[in-house]
Amino acid sequence: MRLLQLATWLAVLSCSGCSRIGQSANPATPSAASRRAAAAPANTTASIGAVADGYRGFDRNDYPGDSTMAGLHTDFAFTGFWITSPPGENTNSWTGKRALLLQQGWGFLVLANGRLDAEILKAQKHGVKPAELARKDAAAAVAAARSEGFPPHTILFLDQEEGGLLLDEQAAYLLAWTEAVASSDYRAGVYASGQPVPNGPGQTITTIKDIRERVKAGHLHEIAMFAAQDTCPPAPGCTLRAKPLASSGELDLTAWQYSQSPRRPEITKSCAATYAADGNCYAPGFPTTFLDMDLASSPDPSHGR
Repeated sequence: MRLLQLATWLAVLSCSGCSRIGQSANPATPSAASRRAAAAPANTTASIGAVADGYRGFDRNDYPGDSTMAGLHTDFAFTGFWITSPPGENTNSWTGKRALLLQQGWGFLVLANGRLDAEILKAQKHGVKPAELARKDAAAAVAAARSEGFPPHTILFLDQEEGGLLLDEQAAYLLAWTEAVASSDYRAGVYASGQPVPNGPGQTITTIKDIRERVKAGHLHEIAMFAAQDTCPPAPGCTLRAKPLASSGELDLTAWQYSQSPRRPEITKSCAATYAADGNCYAPGFPTTFLDMDLASSPDPSHGR
């Protein structure tokens, strides 16, 4: 029954921050974009990445390199910043980079890796309840955020990789994590799927909506939402011409991940031409740096400056 439920309801997302292997650190010679960024007057920072309904940003698992980050800031206002090892990784190449990125003028989308259902069940088998595991992980995320120098009230986004309706143990883990973070001097957020899945005859639901309904029913702390919805449409594909946040189909979002690397062919057919031939989304001027493109209502969506 559990396998049927997983097969029916879970649509696994590409990890926040691009594919898990083969990412280029790209610390090579600064490109034309990085030279333009270095030459730009400091007073233009407020307009970097600005679009009609927000600000452009990106996320990826591996830190791209200092000079590459300087160049990317020509087109992007904020960056995803992992405070834990990203999904599928044993190390975190973003560690210790906040101070430099702050000097470069970046805003932040602070990310912490969550647990897959299989991991939660494995811990449960060994006597560790989902909520207990979550509180331990939340404490580690809070400690990492403090170590990096993120100020109080920064929003820490839990990376919920598996989409669809949450299973009971997944919900117990996720909500215990957000409650633990909300009880600290930081604020809780979640990265989760905004892609609709069937929920009864003629009805659909998203992971974002499922979480919000559980929060409301449990009278829990408010959670900031970072939605993953790269289906074309509503997503525009791998392009700097981002659509308004409301186009994602979710209301009151803090951020929207509208393009992933590599693209998912089954849901991106109509915007396939915006991606590279290998299926990845590359930053303009950086042909070896693939990433996920995001849109947020603020140039610093986690308020991490």
